[in-house]
Amino acid sequence: MPEENKAQTLISVESMINNTNSRLETLTKEIKEHKSMLNSILENSDEYQQLQEEVQKQSKLRNIAKQKVLTKPSASKAMEDIKDLQIQIKEAKTALSDYLAQFVNLSGTNQIEGPDGVLRQIVYTAKLVKNKN
Repeated sequence: MPEENKAQTLISVESMINNTNSRLETLTKEIKEHKSMLNSILENSDEYQQLQEEVQKQSKLRNIAKQKVLTKPSASKAMEDIKDLQIQIKEAKTALSDYLAQFVNLSGTNQIEGPDGVLRQIVYTAKLVKNKN
């Protein structure tokens, strides 16, 4: 692709990114407004408020009971095991992502056949975040 076409394509893609990001921000603001209106409607409902208070009381009782159960050694051990497994899963996902990127670069294809004979496609997900600077 000639450099001029690359530059035009880059400008076009950048414009689409900015337009889409702006649309996402607008939609996010709109949904917040609608959620606020809905919350206001719920707050003005006596029936809903009475039930909400009862739910909060029951939630407090449930949380107290849960905390009692979680102090048992078997529950503490299970929670610790869950945290360890979550860390391992996160590390394995990161490693898999790195291996898949390497595979795509080396093979030139975005498909890989698993040991079960199933052909899988390698996909990437990108998102736009503000710089922390």
